[in-house]
Amino acid sequence: MAQNTEKKEVQKKDVAKAYEKYSKQFTPKPTYFANCMRAFIVGGLVCTAGFYISNLLVSKGLSEKDAGTYVTIGIVALAQLLTGFGIFDSIAKFAGAGVIVPISGFANSMVAPAIEYKKEGLVLGVGAKLFSVAGPVLVSGITAATVVGVIYWMIGLF
Repeated sequence: MAQNTEKKEVQKKDVAKAYEKYSKQFTPKPTYFANCMRAFIVGGLVCTAGFYISNLLVSKGLSEKDAGTYVTIGIVALAQLLTGFGIFDSIAKFAGAGVIVPISGFANSMVAPAIEYKKEGLVLGVGAKLFSVAGPVLVSGITAATVVGVIYWMIGLF
């Protein structure tokens, strides 16, 4: 009985190895350098555009803090609009982390599930799925901020 079990295990491992070898033939090889360069260039262009708009707003009389706030709101709104029109995914496929890592990626992760599940209704569709991706990020951020705040408060006691 033990030999039968061992034979089956060996057969499973052989099948798994053969499948892995077979699937590698059809799996496209990623171009890491090109992906990194696209992310770097597109992310740099996004940051440069944001910096330019921020400087433009400061030159018009806004404070740096207010200008930064407006630029952030603009990037979030633009990412939401592009997601709604179905354009953001194409840009993200090309640019990768260049547009996904900044706040534009967070805006996309909030809007995409809401659009996808709107057919299920406002409560069970949009409301339930809106925070499916962003929820853990918010929970982690709030928890980390609370822990750091408590540590900072405790250090201030001494």
